[in-house]
Amino acid sequence: MNDKFAVIGLGLLGTGIARALANRGAEVLAIDNDNQKVEDIKEEVAHAVQMDSTDDRALKAQNLQDMDAVVVAIGHNFEGLLLTTVLLNEIGVKRIITRISSKHQRMILEKIGITEMFSPDEEVGKTVAEKLIHPDVKSFLPLPDDYEIIEIKTPKRVANKSIHEISLRERYNLNLITIKRQFQEEVQGEMLPVEHIIGVPKSDTVLLASDIIILLGKSYDVDRFVEMNK
Repeated sequence: MNDKFAVIGLGLLGTGIARALANRGAEVLAIDNDNQKVEDIKEEVAHAVQMDSTDDRALKAQNLQDMDAVVVAIGHNFEGLLLTTVLLNEIGVKRIITRISSKHQRMILEKIGITEMFSPDEEVGKTVAEKLIHPDVKSFLPLPDDYEIIEIKTPKRVANKSIHEISLRERYNLNLITIKRQFQEEVQGEMLPVEHIIGVPKSDTVLLASDIIILLGKSYDVDRFVEMNK
């Protein structure tokens, strides 16, 4: 059975979340009070409904308590976001993930028992900062307790060395999750570079200069590894 999610608020962020979930095979209910936004996404998700999420009767009619999670991505109306979140709590939604844009909003939502929140501005800021500091960063996911998952091009000094030689865990306190590697493959009659995941790397796996390595560790340890091996 597919996972079932609802996304309330179809701005750029909410629409992006709904599309990404649908592309992963989830059953998505998209909700917004703007009919045009609902029309724009209805062909890409399982269900799209135009309604006011602060209307308790309308909200209850959607059986949101049966969803695996509901994302409240309302952007410019905190009162509407707050009331929607309270109503979802009252309905008995098992998992509510709510957008915030300030510490005060986080504090208010914590007071009503919401534990999962996300701040797009904060996450974007961290990602941009990381890419400025390390231009070879391909993607970056900040985690709690100062951990992060980072995709980065193999630093020069560790290229053509085995994972055993580099001693990522012992020397840098980092875990190598996997490697993205380019292979030459025929695509529509033309030889092109195609990227594949190598899977779980072994100790004798050699890192190539063109590889993208995916690391898990503390931000400080990632920075140290990159700086020492430029």
